[in-house]
Amino acid sequence: MTPATPAFSVCVYCGSRAGVDAAYAEAARTTGQWIGSHGGQLVYGGGRNGLMGIVAQATQEAGGRVVGIIPKALVDKEQANHHCDELHVVDTMHERKAMMAERSDAFVALPGGIGTFEELFEVWTWRQLGYHDKPIGLLNVAGYYNALLVFLRQSVQNGFMSDWQMGLLHSGPDVATLMRATVQSAGLSEVPDQTLVEKL
Repeated sequence: MTPATPAFSVCVYCGSRAGVDAAYAEAARTTGQWIGSHGGQLVYGGGRNGLMGIVAQATQEAGGRVVGIIPKALVDKEQANHHCDELHVVDTMHERKAMMAERSDAFVALPGGIGTFEELFEVWTWRQLGYHDKPIGLLNVAGYYNALLVFLRQSVQNGFMSDWQMGLLHSGPDVATLMRATVQSAGLSEVPDQTLVEKL
């Protein structure tokens, strides 16, 4: 049963494709299951393709709420998910990203393409500029983000970034560990896993 008032709201950035490694889809499914089974709400880009569709479906199947936000131009292209608890169709990408940020307590990026990269870097930039103080997690599934993390450390070494900026982004390979740390960093507590509660 979907909670009337979610314990937390997490914005998930991820690909509208599933990728070639089955681990990506499994991570998206596990992320959605974690959000739903811990009484949370997923805020995402509103599509039903690729990892986006997988994380949304898994969240709802585990009892969580899903808020999708998608611009008009992508409704047909990304096949808007009309099964969302809330589906907001907005005029521009700017509106989409602003609403996603407003509706979320924290952000987590899964594997994805340039859209995912852009969303991650923008919300990270907003954090370092002080526009928000919400935690940001990077789920490094099967080493997908290894090369990016090396490049970012190289940017620090070359004087274009600082260690404190890197400290604003928390990465890890395990869904449960990263999700729990991200939610707790937002000052919130997930409810006990409802699938375990039901068995007691």
